[in-house]
Amino acid sequence: MHEPVLVLNANFEPINVCTTRRAVGLLLAGKADMVMNGRGHIKTVSQLIPRPSIIRLEMQVHRPRPRVKLTRREVFRRDNYTCQYCGKRDGGMTVDHVIPRHMGGKHEWTNVVTACPHCNHRKGGRKVEEVHMQLLHPPKEPPASAMYIFGRHLNEYREWEPYIKGW
Repeated sequence: MHEPVLVLNANFEPINVCTTRRAVGLLLAGKADMVMNGRGHIKTVSQLIPRPSIIRLEMQVHRPRPRVKLTRREVFRRDNYTCQYCGKRDGGMTVDHVIPRHMGGKHEWTNVVTACPHCNHRKGGRKVEEVHMQLLHPPKEPPASAMYIFGRHLNEYREWEPYIKGW
């Protein structure tokens, strides 16, 4: 009951991923329709309920354009788990502020990068130019596209692909 289910808006735009339990609740309340059942059925005492993989809301939900939240995990994902100073891809990565916070650097997408512990220690609380280091890629905010937000689920749930890639 905790498997992910893709939730589509009334215009088939992907807007969320919820649990099977939540999706079945929306279906039974009449707030959503099932688009795809690729997982069998849920047996209850009196009925057999299809286990949804993709549902579509009955009413259009108006919401602002999504933005990717600035978290440690999302910084690593944006930088492909690669140190932006030396290019290493081993474990134990850290987040580094390009312009240190004590020098007025902000905690925002354009100022944080993935760094290995060695490079982060070498850079310390100084600017990149002061320690003669260079960034492999300039930091920027990742796109808030459906592919970026929900694409990580595509390896496991291939049936979602047409709905995610279309947006």
